[in-house]
Amino acid sequence: MSHDPNDPPRHLGGELVIPVMAVIFTLYYFSTIWNSPWTAQVSAFAIGGVLLFVCALFFVKVVGLLQRDEGRLTFGNLFSYDDIRTGRIGLLITTIGFCALIDRLGFTLTTFLFLWLSMAVLGQFKRLGLITVTSALMSLGGWAVFIWAFETRFPRGWFENTMRMVLANG
Repeated sequence: MSHDPNDPPRHLGGELVIPVMAVIFTLYYFSTIWNSPWTAQVSAFAIGGVLLFVCALFFVKVVGLLQRDEGRLTFGNLFSYDDIRTGRIGLLITTIGFCALIDRLGFTLTTFLFLWLSMAVLGQFKRLGLITVTSALMSLGGWAVFIWAFETRFPRGWFENTMRMVLANG
């Protein structure tokens, strides 16, 4: 695809925010799992490795755009009206809420709320039944794998404590 010299260069700085944060988070996450069971380490490194690979591909693309003078490391597109219209601001607020509530509500319930709100915002609050079922299945799957099967140290809340009592007492 050829770049029209009359087109203004892309603002690549704003596009780099999430990939840079993803790399930082992934490296931090790798540093926290050294004492985890090997099965959790394998899963974490596999998923983190894919994320780092995809980010590296994006960084290569950005370098190419910069070399061809098709982009600038500016942040002119970091926030716009489209962020509100497309739900990106809602997704940011939902993510901050997840981080703020996970210690109080526990992994499973907070994950359900995060998935439900994220999909509802991005789907413009349509098909809420499907979103509810999908969020419930994904958060229950996360509980079953990470907390019940692998016994990871994710925050426990009402749901996790209730399930522990139910499973212990049959």
